[in-house]
Amino acid sequence: MNQRMKISSNPHIRSQATTNGIMTAVVIALLPAAGFGIYNFGPRAALLILVTVASTVLTEFLFGLYRKKTTITDLSAVVTGLLLAMNLPVGLPLWMAVLGGVFAILVVKMLFGGLGQNFMNPALAARCFLLISFPAQMTDFSCDAYTGATPLASLKAGESVDVMSMVIGRTAGTIGETSMIALLIGACFLILLGIIDLRIPGSYLVTFVLFTGIFGGHGFDPAYLSAQLAGGGLMLGAFFMATDYVTRPITGKGQYVYGILLGLLTGIFRIFGPSAEGVSYAIILGNLLVPLIEKCTMPRAFGTSRRLGARKSSREGGRP
Repeated sequence: MNQRMKISSNPHIRSQATTNGIMTAVVIALLPAAGFGIYNFGPRAALLILVTVASTVLTEFLFGLYRKKTTITDLSAVVTGLLLAMNLPVGLPLWMAVLGGVFAILVVKMLFGGLGQNFMNPALAARCFLLISFPAQMTDFSCDAYTGATPLASLKAGESVDVMSMVIGRTAGTIGETSMIALLIGACFLILLGIIDLRIPGSYLVTFVLFTGIFGGHGFDPAYLSAQLAGGGLMLGAFFMATDYVTRPITGKGQYVYGILLGLLTGIFRIFGPSAEGVSYAIILGNLLVPLIEKCTMPRAFGTSRRLGARKSSREGGRP
């Protein structure tokens, strides 16, 4: 034999994809929505995005200096900052965006061990932190281009909305959530590259549509369901945050269960809750339940069965 057997810890089958490559693809996929957000809201949106990304990258860089380990080259801090910025209203004070970026990296990510160890999505955790800390500023979507309520808020109040404007993105909202078309372009890019698949987004959206059709009070009215799908952060959350490798289940069945859970929670929050939105809280709660979902959906080892496992447990517990 001219090759020596290499012994290493699992996993023994490894993908050729790298963290840097995956994060680069995600950044590219987010550019259409970010670019449309800048076009829709003006230069202030570009400034908020730059400041938020700078805060996450600088926080991770300084923490790396303290730990004598540089991690900013994997671009995960850039993705976190970009996702957080896209979940912020354009008029948010810059110092609040910086605070959110520091919270996302320092508290949610680095203090739990860094990339791969955080138990919830850092960008969404930071958004929820800002929503709790500064509810007035985080729910103020008025700007030079738009005044008044968001389409989802108008829909919840029983008012009519322009669905086509919601699909295109010419509406009020956070920087990156308004254009359904731009988000789907980025999602298709990730799907074609094999970075994400449709198990979580598909089960999420189908469950949400069914729940909204049954309990929304409008039946399966296409205009109402289309507005619910195009409005708020549903598309951004379903394709870019619910699919986060670290905080989603690793089992195939678990990903379907996870998507169904997110669809139910989002529907409950939107229809029965006081707020018109609910994607962020749904995904955060889903993140917390991922360990339980994985435990219940973990495939059995080859050659074993539930009956044999139960017999073995009873023998070990019943006799010394």
